[in-house]
Amino acid sequence: MGNQTTVTEFFLLGFSDLPELQILHFVVFLFIYSTALVGNFLLILTVVQTQSLHSPMYFFLVNLSLSDACFITATVPKSMVISWTSSKLISFSGCVMQVFLVVTGTSAELTFLTVMAYDRYVAICHPLQYTVIMNSNACVQMAAASWISSIINAIIHTANTFRLPFCTCSIKQFFCDIPQLLMISCTDTTANVLLSFVEAIIVGSFCFFCILASYGFIFSTVLKIESAQTRSKAFSTCIPHLTVFCLFLSTAMFSYMRPKSISSVAMDLLAAVLYSVLPPLLNPIIYSLRNKEIQAAMQKMSKKLFGFCLMT
Repeated sequence: MGNQTTVTEFFLLGFSDLPELQILHFVVFLFIYSTALVGNFLLILTVVQTQSLHSPMYFFLVNLSLSDACFITATVPKSMVISWTSSKLISFSGCVMQVFLVVTGTSAELTFLTVMAYDRYVAICHPLQYTVIMNSNACVQMAAASWISSIINAIIHTANTFRLPFCTCSIKQFFCDIPQLLMISCTDTTANVLLSFVEAIIVGSFCFFCILASYGFIFSTVLKIESAQTRSKAFSTCIPHLTVFCLFLSTAMFSYMRPKSISSVAMDLLAAVLYSVLPPLLNPIIYSLRNKEIQAAMQKMSKKLFGFCLMT
């Protein structure tokens, strides 16, 4: 424990102090950020502009893309500024905002993946009741509940973290992350760790088993369908979502549940990139490549707007 100090700003960890590597990091992150934003907003624009995609599944996909855009915007731009200017400072309020947006993005990602699994379960296992169960009011209420619960969760964790006194202002991460902030606190952080653990067990396990149960019923139903074309169509709408879920789960588990014996500054940086950058980048690509309806709508929209097809 060090002496308690009044912290008004923090120092974030850069990827390198060498100018050449700083430029490389800036270029790579600029490409990743631009690709993620373009991909997610192109997906949103495609759904909004295509009447045939105005269904519950794509409504939730739009919300997932919005959460991805929020998630990656919370971390990558500031890291790019650090590499470009070599100034590693972030204000106290800026750090608070980063933590709030990261937790909001993470929570929204998990809740929308759970809601989307339920939507696919109803569509495939109870097709005759789908329009009744997943009506417009129900969809809006589920989306609102997902956002509100994510924001409330972020407020709780952010307030619980920044009520702590800090011994130093140096954060060993390229963005303000709660585990790294707890490491520089001057006081006992058991309550914070316990809150995160209990939430992970209750909320995380609930969402995880809901998704597993949904897809268990889905695959059981799909395998009973005699028509190969119908089976293929059902799988084409489920596989992208299941792939995104596995990507998010694997990166989050690697970031927060890996053994401390393999933890280091370099490993923490890698884990943070996998957890906060990779899912928002790959999610729109996965949905675009694996979903034939999205592909067809993007081709039609790009030909109408630009005179050529973005995808072949």
